[in-house]
Amino acid sequence: MHHMHEDVEALIRGVVAEEVTSRFGKLSEGDVSEKKGPLDLVTVADRRVEARLTEALTALLPGSAVIGEEAVHADPTLKDALLGDDPVWIIDPIDGTSNFVRGDPSFVTLVALARGGELLASWIHHPVSGRMAVARRGEGALLDGQPLRIEAGEQEGPVLMASARPEHLTGEQYERFYGLGPAHGVKACASGSAGCDYLDVARGQLDAVTYVYDNPWDHSAGILLVAEAGGTVLGPAGRPWRMADVDRPFTAARDAATARRVAGLLRA
Repeated sequence: MHHMHEDVEALIRGVVAEEVTSRFGKLSEGDVSEKKGPLDLVTVADRRVEARLTEALTALLPGSAVIGEEAVHADPTLKDALLGDDPVWIIDPIDGTSNFVRGDPSFVTLVALARGGELLASWIHHPVSGRMAVARRGEGALLDGQPLRIEAGEQEGPVLMASARPEHLTGEQYERFYGLGPAHGVKACASGSAGCDYLDVARGQLDAVTYVYDNPWDHSAGILLVAEAGGTVLGPAGRPWRMADVDRPFTAARDAATARRVAGLLRA
């Protein structure tokens, strides 16, 4: 299995270099289109990366299925494979497409491998810096080949917390999250790329993130990375997170105390 993991890393790097990095800052209008409106963009790069990774990863692991952002947009029933018995690759070709289109380097390619509702491995690749974070269930996390562990330490100052941009939240979610200000000891910010935020939690740059697990491709890779780097992921009502909690809120944080605190504030 280990050499397969190295093959996956090399595959992601190669495909992303050819399809994403080569186009960064050079997209023409014809390369970008709207899916559900101006907030939901897709580019030729998203489509090419997902198609190429789908073909290569299923060849690497025969019998595996793929849940990719663009494929599910075309066929929502693909999400049913998430909890099935066959291994499933979960792919977000470009997480932070709006940033990519704008020429902002805050975007990543996300790949996770799951089976029977358990996350087994994940890869988060930041094309502009070349960074690669890899996590394996029960084996810890690596950033550019070096062990990645969240430093334990007392929380000083407000909890730095990210969530989806306001336009992606319901009115109630907006009030609940953005209502958590300095009075609650929280500094809340909007995210342009969930994958970048998970990387920041694992690197100790951000204390917590909270989202609704509605799009598995946005969150699966980051959830495993934070957990394997020593953080804590809690599902609805502050119980341990499970993949079956689709469309439910969850929190990923630097440690158990922070996760419990954020989960409690969001319930309050």
